[in-house]
Amino acid sequence: MKQTILMLTALTFTAQADWNQWRGPSGQGHANAKLPTEWSETKNVKWRTPIPGKGWSSPVIEGNQIWMTAAFETPATKEEAAERLKKNTGGVPVNVLNNVQLHAMCVDKRTGKLLHNLKVITKKQPQWVHKLNSYASPSPIIEAGRVYCHFGSYGTVCIDAKTAKVAWRNEKLWVNHENGPGSTPVLWKDLLIFHMDGSDKQYVVALDKKTGREKWRTVRTGEMNKNPQLKKSYGTPLIIKANGRDTLFSPASDWLYGYDPATGRELWKVAYGMLGFSVVPRPVTGHGMLFMSTSFMRPQLLAVRYENTGKPDIVWKYNRGVSKQPSPILVGDELYFVDDSGGLVTCLNAHTGDVHFRERLGGNYSASPLHANGKIYFHSREGITTVLQAGKTFKVLAKNKLNGQHMASAAVDGNALILRTDKALYRVESR
Repeated sequence: MKQTILMLTALTFTAQADWNQWRGPSGQGHANAKLPTEWSETKNVKWRTPIPGKGWSSPVIEGNQIWMTAAFETPATKEEAAERLKKNTGGVPVNVLNNVQLHAMCVDKRTGKLLHNLKVITKKQPQWVHKLNSYASPSPIIEAGRVYCHFGSYGTVCIDAKTAKVAWRNEKLWVNHENGPGSTPVLWKDLLIFHMDGSDKQYVVALDKKTGREKWRTVRTGEMNKNPQLKKSYGTPLIIKANGRDTLFSPASDWLYGYDPATGRELWKVAYGMLGFSVVPRPVTGHGMLFMSTSFMRPQLLAVRYENTGKPDIVWKYNRGVSKQPSPILVGDELYFVDDSGGLVTCLNAHTGDVHFRERLGGNYSASPLHANGKIYFHSREGITTVLQAGKTFKVLAKNKLNGQHMASAAVDGNALILRTDKALYRVESR
């Protein structure tokens, strides 16, 4: 009997779809799952594992492994910090760290046991990071037993998930992030593609996923504000089939670009005005349109039609309570997003931009929302997850509190939520 139960348990875990990247297999924040709607520190938590270090990267899952990244900071002495601040004449904040150690971590999804805590990169006197960011904010990608961990200018590594050994490391790419790394890569065929949009240089680059060698690099061509602080961005690209071909949709400061993912050749670019920079949210797509936030300065939600057009065009805009950090989510004909400060959640008609509702959840938000089984999960920096019924009317189903902050977006394993706070990793599922 015991052997039968163990076999059934193993089959259950094997049958579940992997959560291989930020926001799931589609990159859109959808899960085919019946997730719990209620939990707490003592209810519907199968395990809780403290995670050392600091990192806002979202968990990814393949097989029985959950991977994420974290950073361990070594502060400078008071004397060293004072000397560096004295030499700073550029007006840019200085991070008074002696070094930062960047780690990849692996947890067993069945037991919550921390299996690996691998130091993969060490950087001396790193750039500073914003208080809402970390040195380990870009999320990993896992595919066929290889984990790709990206840390912006600090480097990119590939880890063999079976041996927990570094397969390759690339530390040759550099920009001045100003606020720390934020862009998460995407995988396409044999390429690992990501943004490097700093205040000094702005480009998109592809690495050979087998070796880590650079395959192509494309410099941004759109005119931007002369102020370097308004050129930086932290967006994540999305690869979709548009007009019969795979296209890399790439949000950046002042422009949305389309590239050929095979070569990096620019196919088109759409200007949305010098009104957006530090772009963080990942776009979502549906109905032949792409929906993106322009983030900071004057945040707008743009609906960009790309199907059956020679060049994509903006068909509508919305500018009230638009999120600067969390990505939007599209469920059927409704588009939802939450404001970072104050938690104003908005539901729009995706075709027209007309408002269905605007209601306040409360709290502050960095994590992107999740949809499963007709429910939408919004995770706040106060550790509260609000569960809404998807639809044109505002209906709160539950509010759930965990200790710590939700900075990372959720992952899904079967019918379980994998939630990372700044203190721990949780497996939440109905008992």
